Amino acid sequence: MVSPPAFQLTRYFTLTSLVAFAVLAGALYLLQVGEINYFAGVERDQTAFFAEVQSDLLRQQKETSRATVVSVYDSGQASLARLFANALWPTRFAPLVEQAQSVPLTSCHPRDPKAKNAHAQELACIARVGAKVRMLPAFQGLDAPVRDLMRGSSVFKIKVYDLRGLTVYSSAPEMIGEDKSDNGGWRAAARGHSASELVHRNQLSVFDDVVKDRDLIQSYVPVVMGDQGVVGVFEIYSDVTPLLQQLESSSARGGATIARNQTRMQQGSANNVRAVQRSSDRFLMTIYGMLVLTYLALLFLVRRGQQFIDREARAREQAALREQEWHRDKMATMGAMAANISHNVGNPLAIISGLAEEIAHATQTGGEVKPEYPAMIVEQTARVAGMTRRITHFASARRNAPEIVDINEQIKAICDFLRFDRRFHGSPIQLKLGESLPACEIIPDHLTEALMGLLQALEQACEKSDAPNRLQVETLGHAGEVVVQVRADCEGKAWDFPLADPRVDSARRRIATMNGRIEAAAGGVQIRLPAVTLGGSD
Repeated sequence: MVSPPAFQLTRYFTLTSLVAFAVLAGALYLLQVGEINYFAGVERDQTAFFAEVQSDLLRQQKETSRATVVSVYDSGQASLARLFANALWPTRFAPLVEQAQSVPLTSCHPRDPKAKNAHAQELACIARVGAKVRMLPAFQGLDAPVRDLMRGSSVFKIKVYDLRGLTVYSSAPEMIGEDKSDNGGWRAAARGHSASELVHRNQLSVFDDVVKDRDLIQSYVPVVMGDQGVVGVFEIYSDVTPLLQQLESSSARGGATIARNQTRMQQGSANNVRAVQRSSDRFLMTIYGMLVLTYLALLFLVRRGQQFIDREARAREQAALREQEWHRDKMATMGAMAANISHNVGNPLAIISGLAEEIAHATQTGGEVKPEYPAMIVEQTARVAGMTRRITHFASARRNAPEIVDINEQIKAICDFLRFDRRFHGSPIQLKLGESLPACEIIPDHLTEALMGLLQALEQACEKSDAPNRLQVETLGHAGEVVVQVRADCEGKAWDFPLADPRVDSARRRIATMNGRIEAAAGGVQIRLPAVTLGGSD
């Protein structure tokens, strides 16, 4: 019989665990890479946010500085307009505004601003209106005192409007005659509210000179005279280029500081990412090391388990072989018993049959029946009856349920049965049964299998000797136990029992099921079974 192959635990564990650990290691690596990328993204976002906030602060600072300049200069322009009004309005500008009412207000804005000569036509129109204004008597001699007031100040240009929006005076003569009635700043000033804004001029005429790239505060300031209310509007251009240059320089220094801070923050972010990367690498290496150690520990345990599985498989295979061998031994014993029965029963039956024929013949012929014939028939009948009793005792001993038995009767039935086996003819079994032994609760079949195995193992150990051998089975009571001692005398000496024989292990397991044990003894072994105390009635 071919036994099935043992389960290859190591192979399956190695393949499965390697795949599982590889998947786990890959997942950990991807998670760590994701964490690093997330952290790097957060650092980039924070750096970008910081840069955006700093840039926004710088932009707000510039806008606030410009708004502050406009706000401060708005009140300054109002004071300057009041100064001009106090100095020149009653004597110079008021007569001019009054006389300018005779000049019709003509809009010089071209109907089609996209026309090729639209700008030239507009300048020509303004020049014609301005010429009419300059022809007025009050305009004569006005330009000199105005320029005297402006000279040495930050005022680059001044214009005067009447309440129609007509430019009646300008330090830039080409602007005289221009209609500003549709200008928002002029309208605000005509309603009594000053309006200022910061403007940039790439080129500007100042006192018959031309300046370039200047930043100016352009203010429309109402001229208020007592109970008359608003009588005109000043447009004043003051140069704030130096101030704005200082503000731009300050902003540039702030921008440089922000840039340095941004660079340091980027460097710090990069250092943080590298530090986290190193920490992540150490973490991964630690985890991988723990996984390797775990795998090795599990592999060691699995290999130990594989050894146990292989050992159990070998044990099962050996047990199967032993079962086959025991089966052959049993069948051989049964065959020997059958042959012995056939011989020992056949001879008495033949004798009985012959005697019966002799008696029948003598009766028929009137002959004399010998007196010893009946005795011989009884003797042979007794032989057959004794043999059948021995077989009956052995058959009754093979039961597989616990019961209380007489141990001597059980041992005697087993030994009588083994005497049929030819292998024991050279090693006869000598019984020495103790008297008045207590009963034992045993499984008869287990005791039969155990004792037969021990006797067969002992007989094989002794058959190597050429001298007459003798097997001895002895029963006795000792300290609340029933002891069955199996010994072998080979060449007149005690023989060492083969304790390594597999049949001994099988016998030990069967005896253990009956709460007994097998111990080594001189020249053999002892089966120790617990005695049972039977209670009586009064």
